[in-house]
Amino acid sequence: MSRWLNFDNHNVLVVGGTSGINLGIAEAFAEQGANVAVASRSQEKVDAAIARIAVFGNRTAGFAADVRDVAALETGLATVAEAFGTIDTLVVGQAGNFPAAAMQLSPNGFKSVVDIDLLGSFNTVRLAHRHLTPGSANIIAISAPQAFIPMAYQVHVCAAKAGVEMLTRVLALELGPENIRVNAIVPGPIDGTEGMVRLAPTPEARERARQSVPMKRYGTPREVADCAMFLASPLAAYISGAIIPVDGGWSVAGAGAGGGLDLQAS
Repeated sequence: MSRWLNFDNHNVLVVGGTSGINLGIAEAFAEQGANVAVASRSQEKVDAAIARIAVFGNRTAGFAADVRDVAALETGLATVAEAFGTIDTLVVGQAGNFPAAAMQLSPNGFKSVVDIDLLGSFNTVRLAHRHLTPGSANIIAISAPQAFIPMAYQVHVCAAKAGVEMLTRVLALELGPENIRVNAIVPGPIDGTEGMVRLAPTPEARERARQSVPMKRYGTPREVADCAMFLASPLAAYISGAIIPVDGGWSVAGAGAGGGLDLQAS
């Protein structure tokens, strides 16, 4: 096991932490010594994620809840607090996405994504606040390039993630006096994730997306996790309200209108 940071006795909760980038974040923290809890809607996925995290030998916990269900979320957060005491790092990573043309997208479809991404983030932070370690906790939201890059067939995601990033900034203002830091990570094209499977479903689309990245490669979940661990560490003690792309320069290269992704309406 290679350690570049010491997270011994550091308690982490990753919401949405049972797959993809978020599971990678949970595993990376556990590898570096943290006690890690995960949450998602599926108890089966929670159990599978805990089994993967437990191999690192630290304390684990988890719960199944929909972030739109305040009562279920509150109950789940209480179980993590009971297991760990307090939460040092809260990663808010749940997300919903599917390509759909704006004029064909139902109000319920739009609402579903906004409720999962934006309302769910607000619910999670508001309810978790009482369980955060006083005077030193940090919150990390997982955003997406759609927050600031308009993409066809992604109107619901663009709106939701733009809200998540403004939520991040406002929370940094309001929670700063408590010495609680709030930042967001914006993953670009990350290999092996459900998001890339949906947004670049063919070999041709994958290659176009890769070529649109200045570094000419996909990122890895571990590279996103490394950013999360940096933000949770003393190295980032004076960083709050930051929106940090982890995308190989993809967003600053003028990814515009889809960034090489060949999106089609569902």
